[in-house]
Amino acid sequence: MDTSASNRRLRVLLTAIANSTLIPQPDFQRRLVWTNKDKVEFIRTVLEGYPFPEIYIAAGKVDPKTGEGAEVLVDGQQRITTLYQYFKGSPDIRLGDIVPLYAELEEAKQIEFLEYKVVVRDMGNMPLNDIKEVFKRINSTSYGLNAMELHNARFGGELKSFAEDISKLHFFEDHRIFTSGDIKRMNDVKYCLGLIITVMSTYFNRDNELETYLEKYNEEFPESERLSSEFDRVLSLIDRLNFENTSRTYKKADFYTLFVEIHRALIKDGLSLDVAILRANLEHFYAAVELVASGQPSNNENALKYYKAALQASNDRGSRILRGDIISQLIRQQGN
Repeated sequence: MDTSASNRRLRVLLTAIANSTLIPQPDFQRRLVWTNKDKVEFIRTVLEGYPFPEIYIAAGKVDPKTGEGAEVLVDGQQRITTLYQYFKGSPDIRLGDIVPLYAELEEAKQIEFLEYKVVVRDMGNMPLNDIKEVFKRINSTSYGLNAMELHNARFGGELKSFAEDISKLHFFEDHRIFTSGDIKRMNDVKYCLGLIITVMSTYFNRDNELETYLEKYNEEFPESERLSSEFDRVLSLIDRLNFENTSRTYKKADFYTLFVEIHRALIKDGLSLDVAILRANLEHFYAAVELVASGQPSNNENALKYYKAALQASNDRGSRILRGDIISQLIRQQGN
């Protein structure tokens, strides 16, 4: 695979986008996900003359009759599109007092911006499948990246930051809910993100809603203050149940269900929960579940159903709903 690197002046790239001879968003590229802050900081980088990583382009369609053709931007979409938006004064960027409008720059600064040299690696007339493979490899640190690590590479916004803050609460460390491996691979953030989305909406299937919410609340997350307070209230109540860390309470699937259902009862429905009664109900039920887990016969149908839903396909929506219904009944036996 032969590729060559060279410098192109930014004005050449911007002009090519304007006349559609450079396509900044081929179908296989991800949609723009930079926050406004990301964009402003990147524009500052260019205005101050600092370099940024090379971009990749490849030959696009050619009209054999006119000889006219186009190029596609394989990697660098967010960077070049941001600079084009700045150049055109797009309302998609809110500059505030940090960066002056392009139109307000002195002419010498405008020329300096347009003459900025971008390192471009030209992939030539490469087959589409090869282009897609290059794009995939460029945007993956390793094929071992899990879903949350890929989301992290794409989204640096407000909801992801809030999920990170929640995952760092002492509660999770004190009760050893996450392993060091979970933390290393960002599974703690993914787990907390799932909790956040569920209490904002309802149970969903596996990780299906993560990207939707990360993108929706990438720029702003106005619910952070309210949810932070609600998380504190629910975690404080669970703390007061005073279960040992070895209890089923703190297994991931079980805790997920317990947190969501206490949140619904305490926050959404405004029930007054008696901690002593709730603990007794849960302790009795979890003991029945552990009996099932040990392989001993049991006549407790709810314990049988719950254990199966916590063991097999525990993150499927149906399993989450089933566990939630059972735990909800236990919680509401003492709510008033």
